[in-house]
Formats: sequence, structure tokens, C-alpha cells
Amino acid sequence: MIKNTLKTTLLLGLMTGLFMTAGYLLGGQNGMLMALGFAAMSNFAMYWWSGSLVLKMQHAEPLDQGEHGNVVRMVQDLAMKDGLPMPKLYFVDTPIPNAFATGRNKDNAVVAVTRGITELLNDNELKAVLAHELGHVKNNDMLVSAIAATLGGAISAIAQMAMFFGGGDEENRNPIASIAMMLLAPLAAMMIQMAVSRSREFGADDYGAKLVGSGKDLASALRKLDELRPALQTVQPSPAQESTNHLMFMNMFNLQGMNALFSTHPSTEARVSRLLQGDTHGRR
Repeated sequence: MIKNTLKTTLLLGLMTGLFMTAGYLLGGQNGMLMALGFAAMSNFAMYWWSGSLVLKMQHAEPLDQGEHGNVVRMVQDLAMKDGLPMPKLYFVDTPIPNAFATGRNKDNAVVAVTRGITELLNDNELKAVLAHELGHVKNNDMLVSAIAATLGGAISAIAQMAMFFGGGDEENRNPIASIAMMLLAPLAAMMIQMAVSRSREFGADDYGAKLVGSGKDLASALRKLDELRPALQTVQPSPAQESTNHLMFMNMFNLQGMNALFSTHPSTEARVSRLLQGDTHGRR
């Protein structure tokens, strides 16, 4: 857990450094200050309203506690076990199996499940997935994700503005460095953001396995979802699904080739191996 936290902090630091460098090279001090202001406003908006926006984009509705009482009992048990506030529970009526957590902090957290995942998994597997999502709540991953996404977006915005309008403080700019930054900064920001997301997923897997006492049920859930993914290759994700994909328990759309390079999630094989290896060495 500590190792993943340090890794996430390092990656965010790298993105911040890239962000400040891009701003300076492309727009001088004025460009850097303008980008910082943009990032600050974006972070403020994402902190307060990102949870509500995600739920609207997913067409999520409050969970029917009568119909899905087992989900309520599982989350209550898991939250009580680690002293977490009970999150609000939501339901997405889609056959695509998945789950996600959102909200600005532990006291305002939301955990959502889809119809597909409640139908596909048995109770032990579903409880392990819910424990994974509570791991994102415990680790404040939603805020980390918002910061990473905002910094990445700000870097891309700087590059686009420089491309179309040029930058200020020309005496402080190296033309070759500016061109290189225009081309490479958005790509580098994307790669760092993907690394942040992958680190978060490993951390939530570790937390979920520890909370339920074993990684085997979470590994089994991952395998079941992975087996279903080939059937979704012909399904074109909606813009809402693409923009919120990094929040999901598993990436159900991007499978191979270049898509795998830019995936927000580690491979299923890596996650399963890590979970089962943790069981072999024992969990504390």
C-alpha cells in the first residue's frame, strides 16, 4: 500500500513538472501562470462536481435496496470492518459487467454496480469487487484521478494553444524545444496518467483482497469478466463510457495492441498473478 502511494506521488510529481515545463517553454512565464490558473479552476470543479457528473454520464440511479439487498449487506459489512463511512449505492442498468467508485472524499463516496456484474458474479466474487471499490475510497483515489486528469488536460491545452496562437515571452523560448513539447507533452502526460491509474488499481486490488481475507475471489471475478471481453469487441463504447473508463473495476473494451499500451488498467494476468501471489505469501 505504501509502495503504491509513493509511486502515485512520484508520478503526479513528474506530471506536475512536465506541466510547468510545457507552460514555460510554450508560453514563457505568462503561459505557465495561465495554465496554472486553468488547472486550479478545473481541479476545483472536478473536486466538487465530478461525482455527480460521473453518475449522470453513466445514467446511474440509487440502488433499489429491496431488489439488491445482498449488495447493501456486503458493503455495510465491508465498511464496518474497516471503519469507513457507508457510501451511497447506485445501480447502472446495463448488461456490461462493471463497478466503480466516485465522490470527492470518504464522507461523500459513491459505489455503483451494473446489472451485468450482479448477474455474472456469485456473492463471494461480488463482495471482493465491492471491497476493491472501497479500496479506491479508502485511498482517496478519486481525488488523485481528478488531479492527474486535470494536469494532463492542462498540458494538452497548452500545446494546442501554442500550436494555434503561439506563445508569449519569445526571448525565453527555444523554438526547437517548443515544437518538441507541442508534439510530445500530450503523449507524455497521457502515459503518466495511465501509470497513475494502473498504480491505483493494484492498490485497490491489494486492499480488497486484504479486506475479504483472500485474493482468490477477486481473481475469479477478474477472470470471469476477462472471459466475457471478446464478446464486447464489436461494441463501440459511448463517449460517456470512454471518458469514465478509468474509474471502472475493469476496462471491458480495450483489449490488444496500441489500445493495451494506453489502457488505464493493468492486464488481467498481472492483476490475477499479484492477487494469487499475495495469498501464497500470506496476507497481514
